[in-house]
Amino acid sequence: MWKTVAALLLCSSFCAALNILLTNDDSWASANIRATYSALKADGHDVLLVGPAVQQSGKGGTFVLPTTNITAPGGEFGSIPVGAPFFGHDTQNPNLYYFNGTPAATVVFGIDIVAPTHFGSNPIDLVVSGPNEGQNNGPFLYTLSGTIGATYTAVERGIPAIAFSAGNSTHRSFTTNTGESNDPANLAANVAANLVRALSDKVNVSQERLLPFGIGLTVNIPTFGPGSNCTSPPFTFTRLTGGAIVDQITLDPTTGLPVANDLVARGINANINGVREDPGETPTSAECETAVSIFAVDYDAPAHIAIPIQKRLRKNISADKLP
Repeated sequence: MWKTVAALLLCSSFCAALNILLTNDDSWASANIRATYSALKADGHDVLLVGPAVQQSGKGGTFVLPTTNITAPGGEFGSIPVGAPFFGHDTQNPNLYYFNGTPAATVVFGIDIVAPTHFGSNPIDLVVSGPNEGQNNGPFLYTLSGTIGATYTAVERGIPAIAFSAGNSTHRSFTTNTGESNDPANLAANVAANLVRALSDKVNVSQERLLPFGIGLTVNIPTFGPGSNCTSPPFTFTRLTGGAIVDQITLDPTTGLPVANDLVARGINANINGVREDPGETPTSAECETAVSIFAVDYDAPAHIAIPIQKRLRKNISADKLP
């Protein structure tokens, strides 16, 4: 377990200025993503924002491209007029782009179409997704979250990526940001900037990667700040499993309709790959701690588990009997 605040707030002179592609699932006009854009820019990074035109929460890694221009009711929070092109940029800041697709499709559009015009021949050093409006704890939400879907899509493309998910779940426009340091969007943005600062400390991105191929981070931030007993949540290394929940369905005794309930199930909490000594991110971020989990997009079972199963199956099947 690792807990620290001060170490992330201070950065040596060797901190790298990164080429960052910033995206999310709550739309390009959300308060969180715009505050994070400003925080990363303030740290000296070259930041390109490419976010969905409208709210795309819960889309996971689904890949849906636009087939028309912007339709009614237009972009999120009235940010894009009806009939506008399926992608475009802010009239005052050409580094802020929208794309009318799912989060996974949006980040790929950013990688393949927008980034080459912005960064030229220079590579994207890091994809930052979020901060999401609400936490995304555990393997179940890992598959459902559009914020994380954009993240693991970027990792699959070979780009280091981090998903940030904030405890404050209010869906709001960037125009509502008070500009105060204790605005929830600015609090979440500073957490994101601090972790990016720590990840890039003493890293020469022209010679080494921020993360190995196939590896990403998912970070769950607790609700903190004004009106909360939590004021300065430390970063804690966690694993996705451990106290994680999955859905269970019961029938409402009055209506007879199905109702989803949280279930802490054994399957979702099997600790196969994670650091066993690390706590689960679900109970950790429920307290005054920011959970930092490291994930891999290699979904193969470890050899020590896969090989015995292969041996057992091999006794009963042969190549000519396989479908």
